[in-house]
Amino acid sequence: MPVTSDELRSQWDKPSEVFSVLLILGGDVIGRALAQLAGSGLAPVTFSFGWVAYSVSALLSAIGENKLMPPKPDCVCKVINGRNGNSRENTSWILGRIIRDHEFWMDAKVKERTDQILTEKMVQLGSSKKPTIAGLVVSIYKPDDTKQQKTATRDMVYWSGLVSIALQLGIAIIPLGIHGDWGVLIVTAAGTCLAIATGLLPQWRREKWACRENSKDSYILTRGNGSQHAIVILGNRNGLNLEDLASGQTNVSTNATYFTCVALLILCVLWIPLLITAAGISENTWYLFATGIIGIIQNMFAAGAPRKPSNFGIHLQFEEVIGETKVMETLYATETKYPGIGRRLRDEFFSGEMRPAEIEKWEKFENLRG
Repeated sequence: MPVTSDELRSQWDKPSEVFSVLLILGGDVIGRALAQLAGSGLAPVTFSFGWVAYSVSALLSAIGENKLMPPKPDCVCKVINGRNGNSRENTSWILGRIIRDHEFWMDAKVKERTDQILTEKMVQLGSSKKPTIAGLVVSIYKPDDTKQQKTATRDMVYWSGLVSIALQLGIAIIPLGIHGDWGVLIVTAAGTCLAIATGLLPQWRREKWACRENSKDSYILTRGNGSQHAIVILGNRNGLNLEDLASGQTNVSTNATYFTCVALLILCVLWIPLLITAAGISENTWYLFATGIIGIIQNMFAAGAPRKPSNFGIHLQFEEVIGETKVMETLYATETKYPGIGRRLRDEFFSGEMRPAEIEKWEKFENLRG
């Protein structure tokens, strides 16, 4: 018992080799954090636990799957061309995130109208509790002419990375100042440089925005029939081709280049001596753990935090919101203001048999469009 107690006390006093083990565990969080931040200059994804594992998986993904971005979006949605009605299942990670985070970035008028519709439906049903879904709410946006598409704006997620890196280096320098021990600083600084180098690879941008620009078509983003919201992005000369983007990550033209594979191989090899160095540090290891903990907290925040479309390089201006307690009424109102868009929404959100009056109404819309 005394021997066991001494061993445990010694391990908790000066934990050794544990940090090197943590470096090779996990890695999925880092991949998503990079997907959030990489592609538009410096990507401040901090050095943390799991980077060695991620470097290996990224190399295998680039060689085997020819991709760096996560293989599947974490929110299933559709992209519908407002002009011809062509519908595509989305494979773009950033479009999936834009739909997933819609409640976070939607305009205040959209939230207000949605609440009104739910209240009206509650009254119609004679219920004391608001329903979770009622009717359909269509948010109308247009590309922002004043900003450059495919260039992400900075937000709290981005700045948290820079602050975390500075904090990590500040902690790592403490043992050097107090004990003259530079081991923790070397590991932290080297890990930070390798992490930043990974986020600077041009492949991130090629995959993230795999689409043509200056599209004049309008697009509809939606989770599909039964959802509360549909997002309409009107076409103008500054718009991105969202059909391209929806299928861009499966496009052969975005496959990982020879340079990307070689760069990832070099980075993967460089993580190995860092792993060996970290395993050899036996003094002041709690400082190393502190930098790793700060890093993984920032990575988790960056990987899961909701963001606005502009933070993904898709700049939009809010136009208006259209919503009624009945889906068909919303479709009528949308078609009246935006000919053709309501018709495309009808194909997605109304699959039942229409009444004679509804058929007549849509025939009138068709005649007006010529």
